[in-house]
Amino acid sequence: MALALATAPALAKTISVVPGGADANEKLQEALIVAEPGDVVELGAGTWHLTDGLSLDVAGVTLRGTGIGDGGSILDFTGQQGAGEGLLVTSDDVLLTNFAVVNSKGDGIKSKGADRIVYHKLRVEWTAGPQATNGAYGIYPVESSDVLIDSVYVRGASDAGIYVGQSKNIVVRDSIATENVAGIEIENSYDADVHDNIATKNTGGILVFDLPSLPMQGGHNVRVFDNAVVDNNTPNFAPKGNIVASVPTGTGVLVMANRHVEIFDNGFDENGTANVMIVGYRYEHKDAQYQPLPRQIVVRDNSHGKAGYAPAFEGGAEIAAALGGAIPPVLWDGAGEEVVVLDPVGVLSLNLPDVATPRSEAKPSPADLSKGTPPAALPGITLPEAMEAKIQ
Repeated sequence: MALALATAPALAKTISVVPGGADANEKLQEALIVAEPGDVVELGAGTWHLTDGLSLDVAGVTLRGTGIGDGGSILDFTGQQGAGEGLLVTSDDVLLTNFAVVNSKGDGIKSKGADRIVYHKLRVEWTAGPQATNGAYGIYPVESSDVLIDSVYVRGASDAGIYVGQSKNIVVRDSIATENVAGIEIENSYDADVHDNIATKNTGGILVFDLPSLPMQGGHNVRVFDNAVVDNNTPNFAPKGNIVASVPTGTGVLVMANRHVEIFDNGFDENGTANVMIVGYRYEHKDAQYQPLPRQIVVRDNSHGKAGYAPAFEGGAEIAAALGGAIPPVLWDGAGEEVVVLDPVGVLSLNLPDVATPRSEAKPSPADLSKGTPPAALPGITLPEAMEAKIQ
């Protein structure tokens, strides 16, 4: 049963912590340890120079700062000695709001098995910009139900700026992801709304993936709408071996091996490879239960600016030259079922219906996917009222 913040209102307290001193790490971690359900740990204005990661495992706690910019509450992990997260949360009903995490050696803020968690008005940044040595993920909830990410800013992650994995009932909104490999990624998750975000200057703006050999599979029911997905042309700086290292520079939205995904009412422009890519999973795996094909994918009512002028996939430049200098805004590898594109733009199919077929054997051609019947529209995500009330 969910733990309400009002469980013991008479006992709830505010624990104030201010930066400074050689024991800054110890003071802040102690506050997170002694906090009880319903408490607020209040971060004073200023910069903490931290050498170790922080952790919170108490349910129903709020961690609140005074702001995410200069003069706000800044958790600076430039001197972090380990390679772990800046902040790890493993408890339910937590609100993280109004502070910044910069230059963590590993992920910025990670939560695992933390249901009904709210990330609100946060900044996670690697201040030197895109580098393979930056932490993999900025905002990183996994294995959770009811996740709200609202009004966050993430820059410089070497995998994904905002990543939600193996989770259910998710909302990512009103956030900015810039200069990451993947701006926003929904992976192996069920029931997600990604809307009113800005994804710009990433390698790929928004990714919806399903991967093999993970405890939670069959990602489905994801809506990507009302986002600005523009100028995602940062060269891929992911470490070799990461799945996102294969994301072509210049990708707007990329759907891979997921089911029932709706992409609508987005604004696309200046994505050098494609505004929308729809592909199967084309890598070796040993998971007999895995479904590698995209299914029930709908692309509709989007606005498309310039795209396809610098396609960064194998043979892309030659295909663009043959088509007069650019490929169409929507790129499909040819695999999958019930793929419907209703936008009045061109679609290029690589004609690779068999996911075992290498791209080198592609025979690209224009495709008309507008004649299919879209599956029934997905309902919007509804989060528990208590989550929304925390940020009002």
